[in-house]
Amino acid sequence: MKNLQVGDVTYTFEPLMHDGKALQAGTSHILGQNFAKAFNIMYQDKEGKMQYPYQTSWGISTRLIGGIIMTHGDNRGLKLPPKIAPIQVIIVPIAAHKEGVLEKCNNIKQILNEKFRVELDDREQYSPGYKFNDSEMRGIPVRLEIGPKDIENNIAMAVRRDTGEKVQVSLDNLESELIKLLNEIQNNMYNMAKDNMIKRTNVATNMTEFKKCLEENQGFIKAMWCEDPECEAKIKEETSATTRCMPFEQEHISDTCVYCGKPAKKMVYFARAY
Repeated sequence: MKNLQVGDVTYTFEPLMHDGKALQAGTSHILGQNFAKAFNIMYQDKEGKMQYPYQTSWGISTRLIGGIIMTHGDNRGLKLPPKIAPIQVIIVPIAAHKEGVLEKCNNIKQILNEKFRVELDDREQYSPGYKFNDSEMRGIPVRLEIGPKDIENNIAMAVRRDTGEKVQVSLDNLESELIKLLNEIQNNMYNMAKDNMIKRTNVATNMTEFKKCLEENQGFIKAMWCEDPECEAKIKEETSATTRCMPFEQEHISDTCVYCGKPAKKMVYFARAY
């Protein structure tokens, strides 16, 4: 079993976390007949002959949840993209004890429930300030603050979790305004993560540059590799960085391996990883 070849081909995608470390978020393997032969898995074909099957393996796990937390979260807690947030909008009544406030908030919740995942925080034992912090910690994309004066003026205050920006919205156009706002938040969070990846993607042609990149701007390092496992092992030993993936779209960084200086034809993404 020591010499079992895992697969013939492996595909992966590698997101970059906020701190500059990579995370293998999902893989698929074309296993060939390697596992079938190792474990003596066989089937009878239509001609009655016993054959080893060709197998595949596909994996996306709960580590994606950790990836979301580490990519988007901040010191206040979670920050969830609207498309996957369990609660997209939370309504927080202001001066909930005053007549008509809770009734109006419940009415708005019922209307919004048709298009959004909405929660009304009507807990009596907590102050609005506590509820604000709680919703931020839970990463809810939009908080709607509604009090007596807001109801009187037919408005609500929408607070974005991604930027903290407060936006005054009309209750008459609440659905359309929330659709627009959630789309903006989704796009902004994507662009922030993408910008972080671009800023943390470096190029190295030798190990001096390689180590400098990790010290000054930890992230992805694009470098040429001779495909010798010994070079890969030495890079890991010296820097804790490993090969993360070999992209389909190759770039010619240089003619030689970043570690040994021998001819190299493949550009690889290196990074420290979780």
